[in-house]
Amino acid sequence: MNYEEAMNFIQNTNKFGSVLGLDNIRELLERLGNPQDQLRVVHIAGTNGKGSTLAFLAGIFRESGYRAGRYVSPASFSYEERFRINEENISKKDLCFYMEKIKNVAEEMVKDGLSHPTMFEIETALSFLYFLDKKVDVVLLETGMGGRLDATNVVKKPIATVIASIGMDHMQFLGDTLEKIASEKAGIIKEGCPVISYDNTKEVNEVIKNKAKQMHAKVTFVNSAGIRVLQESLNGESFSYRSSDGRWYEKIEIPLLGRHQINNAALALETLNVIKNYYCISDFQTEDGMRKTIWRGRIEILEREPMVICDGAHNPDGAKSLLSFLQNNFTNQRLIYIMGVLSDKDYEQMVQILAPSADKIYTVAPDNPRALSSRELCNCISKYHQNVEERQRLAECLSEVRQKAEKDDVIIICGTLSFQNELINQ
Repeated sequence: MNYEEAMNFIQNTNKFGSVLGLDNIRELLERLGNPQDQLRVVHIAGTNGKGSTLAFLAGIFRESGYRAGRYVSPASFSYEERFRINEENISKKDLCFYMEKIKNVAEEMVKDGLSHPTMFEIETALSFLYFLDKKVDVVLLETGMGGRLDATNVVKKPIATVIASIGMDHMQFLGDTLEKIASEKAGIIKEGCPVISYDNTKEVNEVIKNKAKQMHAKVTFVNSAGIRVLQESLNGESFSYRSSDGRWYEKIEIPLLGRHQINNAALALETLNVIKNYYCISDFQTEDGMRKTIWRGRIEILEREPMVICDGAHNPDGAKSLLSFLQNNFTNQRLIYIMGVLSDKDYEQMVQILAPSADKIYTVAPDNPRALSSRELCNCISKYHQNVEERQRLAECLSEVRQKAEKDDVIIICGTLSFQNELINQ
């Protein structure tokens, strides 16, 4: 199987849709030798902040000399980005090797009268095979959607279960209240496995506490009162933190922008504290790893005059975090949005959050089969903001806006992670 054949195979699995449930992935992994049972896994679920939290942990492991495998979906810049070891993507050769192996097993399943594995199930299985063969020291495993019925939830005994920030997203699958969504996310909690959670709302925290109690699992929450912000700037953030067990982190510097990233960093520190018996990681390595964390497309500054910022915020909570960052850093400056969204997201609420701060808004359709048309988004925004125009393509729109902007203006590209790949390929 060459690369083109591998890509055709995985793209063709789109026709099988997204199926919540574990029977098929368990069968697939059983036929592949259950590689997931031979790995040390940190499993994370949540609405926002999953990727950032794992990026912080990956940075710490890397600076400590460990090999950290990371599986994330979707990818922002290339397909291979889904499967990474210490910031290095899987090679095309390895990708083809594992894809062919899984393809053969999938065809056997169909011959035996079983369902063909979905795209996400195939990718999940591939990550386990790849990380096992490459002998990683830890797998940082991110759920795709939900948790309880997510394909990644086949891991029986993770060394830690992490619950990131929980908000309203995927309501058609996970429920229409925060408590229902939290219950689905908390479905990754396993018998006796430690749980580390973001400090969510009281109602969400209760759901997590109750699930942890049911599974005889100790739960640790981020100590929000122990966070002391030292500096917030366009070059990064710094903070001190007293952990839930009283440990004091004097000054942690992170390059990721926005107050919410400090909370995600605290979640990573609490997770590290829980799994410390498995690894030898010094305070210096922790600080160094945090400072060198790489996670692109999350309030990322692309240019400075005029300021061009790209953010993958794609739900209401993400929009709130973006708005908070803009309000804190760009008082009395013109904000020009280039927005695009996916049709199955709560884009109208995102518009209601962001539109009042804009001087001008342009709409474009992301290069994604689930994209909302620029015309439909423009019509939606026009209910809340009068200065809105639609455009066809992101590259041409950004070029036009750059030419019109003053040097103190701020251009914000937001609404979906799908824009990341378009920007890097300009």
